[in-house]
Amino acid sequence: MFRPQIPTMPTPTDAVSPPAVEPTTVIPATQAPTPNAPAPAPASPAPSRPVLQLTPGSVLAVVGGGTAVILVVGAVLVSMLLAIALTGASVAVCALVVRSILRTDSRR
Repeated sequence: MFRPQIPTMPTPTDAVSPPAVEPTTVIPATQAPTPNAPAPAPASPAPSRPVLQLTPGSVLAVVGGGTAVILVVGAVLVSMLLAIALTGASVAVCALVVRSILRTDSRR
């Protein structure tokens, strides 16, 4: 029941056949220029647009999100520092108590 079972690869039951349609490549034909035809106009480049468009609402959302992240990270770091300080203080108190117990036992 608890022994691992290794799955086996099933064997194909029928022969694998090649695809019915074979892929072909498309080769564009070159056009011969006619003597009276005007030369084709060069392609004008697309006008460049900034990739990131910032609106006042999106800037406010980014600033608000950044502020929230900073506050959360700050709260986590402060709580970790407080936990370390409390742990250190409790270990120091425990060390003093153990030291005083050992000292009183050795005097008797």
